[in-house]
Amino acid sequence: MKKSILVIFLPIFLLGHNLNELVDLSLKNQLIDSYKYDTDSIKDEYESVKSGYYPKVDLAATYSYTDEETASVPKDGTKSSASVNFILYDGNKRSTTFSKYRSNIKSSQESLTSSKNQIALDVTSYYFNYLALLAKKEAKLKEIDQLNAQKSRLSKFLEVGSATKDEVEKITSRVESENVNLHSIELDLQTILFNLEYITGTKVVISQGSNIKELANKIEESNRADIKALEYNVKAQLDNAKIEKSAYLPTVTLDNTYTNYDYNYDNKAYESIDDQNIFSVNMKWNIFAFGETKNRYESQYKKYLSLKSRYEYEKNRANTDLQLAQRAYEIAKLKVKSAQLSLKAAASAYEVIKSKYENGLIENVAYLESLSEKYDAISLLEFAKYDLEIKRANIIYHSGENIKDYIQ
Repeated sequence: MKKSILVIFLPIFLLGHNLNELVDLSLKNQLIDSYKYDTDSIKDEYESVKSGYYPKVDLAATYSYTDEETASVPKDGTKSSASVNFILYDGNKRSTTFSKYRSNIKSSQESLTSSKNQIALDVTSYYFNYLALLAKKEAKLKEIDQLNAQKSRLSKFLEVGSATKDEVEKITSRVESENVNLHSIELDLQTILFNLEYITGTKVVISQGSNIKELANKIEESNRADIKALEYNVKAQLDNAKIEKSAYLPTVTLDNTYTNYDYNYDNKAYESIDDQNIFSVNMKWNIFAFGETKNRYESQYKKYLSLKSRYEYEKNRANTDLQLAQRAYEIAKLKVKSAQLSLKAAASAYEVIKSKYENGLIENVAYLESLSEKYDAISLLEFAKYDLEIKRANIIYHSGENIKDYIQ
């Protein structure tokens, strides 16, 4: 009964992951979680900073006892107070600080988007490279089968004296050489699977059938998320400079304190008020600090200029990368056409040479060369087709579009 159940569910376990499923799995890894935590952390900090600018309400209570009573210091008593404090004006530091945090949050969100798209591109490259290697492996197995068939045929001829020993040895040597190449391909396949398992955090089995849709319109300027994140960083750094500059302006605060007194005097000639309310408007203005404010501002502003220069450099490079990706895609399409023609020619030549070889009209050197050319052409065509998919994904990535939206 248990064996029957296993047979029923075995096909489910053997089902592979298509590209869309692999990307979904990869976007649930620890790196993405890290970016999410970073964004949430900045949001929480922003809420804390905003709360710091709300009116502050404080309560206080004091009990006192003294040995030497005076008119201002009773024998014993209690004092309780409630105060409200509010920053009315701080040289625009408040609004600039809020603006900085909003930019930091947007930058963190764009960094998260960029990381997701980069991972999707990596997974896409692994996926199609795996399929290309798989096609190469299949071609190599067929080539080895052909070589073994010829080896068997020549071995029979050798027994009756119609073939020489060196001819059989050449075929045998070629079989061994291609088996080594086959092992190398299998290692490359296993390496890709390990890399995908590292990214996705689970064991994967790749299934064929996925491809990348082409962009509907050609995009002239890159809009990558990592460049937008850098743009928000530039704005946040400019806000940092403005925050330091706000120290040139005065800070105005409002204070209101209500106090209740319950004092006990031994000397009845002394007395105190029962309660008191004090409202005040306070201004603090630093008019000279030996260049401290000036130097802090210039330091932050130069950081802004540095970051701005880097942003402009990276933006120009991103546009260049997009143009190169588009050019590489056009070349990849030409490679597919060229590989198709090469395979047609190699297959046709192989059939002719194979016939001549089996009829003893040419040596096995020419046959082996023709056999290699045919299966190399098969592998080259498959590589060209899958490389075209990768080049298409590269254009989508460098344009700033979401690769996952183009997987089908």
